[in-house]
Amino acid sequence: MDTTSGTLDEALHRLHGRGPEFREYLSNHGPMAVEALIHRGRAGAVHRWLDTYETRLEEVPPPRTRITEANWHEALGDTARVTDWTAYFSRLISRQPWREVLAQWWPRLLPGIAGAATHPAIRVGHAVRALTTDGEDAARLSELAHALGYWAARHTLLPFSLTPSGRAEPADALAALPRIAERDVTPLRGYAQLSGTPGWLETTGSLGVPQDPEAARERLGELVRAATLNYAAYGHGDGVMLVHAATAPNAVLRTLPALPRELWSPSLAVAWTATAAITSIYAADTPLPPPDASSVTAEEVFELAADHGDAHVIKFADTALDVAAASEDGDDRALAAALNAVRLIGSGD
Repeated sequence: MDTTSGTLDEALHRLHGRGPEFREYLSNHGPMAVEALIHRGRAGAVHRWLDTYETRLEEVPPPRTRITEANWHEALGDTARVTDWTAYFSRLISRQPWREVLAQWWPRLLPGIAGAATHPAIRVGHAVRALTTDGEDAARLSELAHALGYWAARHTLLPFSLTPSGRAEPADALAALPRIAERDVTPLRGYAQLSGTPGWLETTGSLGVPQDPEAARERLGELVRAATLNYAAYGHGDGVMLVHAATAPNAVLRTLPALPRELWSPSLAVAWTATAAITSIYAADTPLPPPDASSVTAEEVFELAADHGDAHVIKFADTALDVAAASEDGDDRALAAALNAVRLIGSGD
């Protein structure tokens, strides 16, 4: 991890002068991708990567009206208020320890994890990892404010109420998920089909969600692993969109240690619902063999992802390396999943 050159802080400073989205709805992946590159030892590539990526970004949207403790409810989910939200969280974090702000707002934001295809929650996960790994400073605290503000502005509830309460393991529940009927859709149009898809609510509700915090964290790790390996076989359904079925729960997993333990089990339940939704919308109907990863190392896989350059490939490889590192049996299927993303996703996506 680069902790001396200030590469991450320099990159975040550049990116905070740009808006969280471009072309009306595409998420700015810059803060997430540069954090992953630096975390994986590719700090030297960050500014060159940004020089290219930054050309597509847009200016910060103008502020509207100040958000306060008295009126935040009416601004939640209002995309036009994203700059107001960033200012609000910047003020909170300047006055309180960031962990206190996160603990207060996590339960408020978590139900809206589906917003912007889960990108705001993923951005929070990268921000928290930077703070807990590299330490606190102005740029990293500012990034957390930007990430939370983006999540508040894009807060989107799924169009159904569901609390998983079964006994299924993540891999089994994931494998049993049905697919929606109308494919090649936006996330919002896909979400609207889920409750009417035969068997979807029952299958999604079948996951076992432990109430013990440590057991919940372990189960969340299993979910990340299952979603990553699922991409290896089913990623060709939509190479870009399906990565979020793994990167979103991994962002939640990375955030858990900074949260009160009583929030861990509810976080698992919501992360699973998001993963189930994305999988049913974007995973292929039938599997295909993934690339062979038996002769490559984790470092070589991330090198390929970094050289590929697409932010989704970089972030998914970052998650796949987490899964591979957690494997006790030398399982290379997570690395195969990352290689599949390199194969499936175009460098301009």
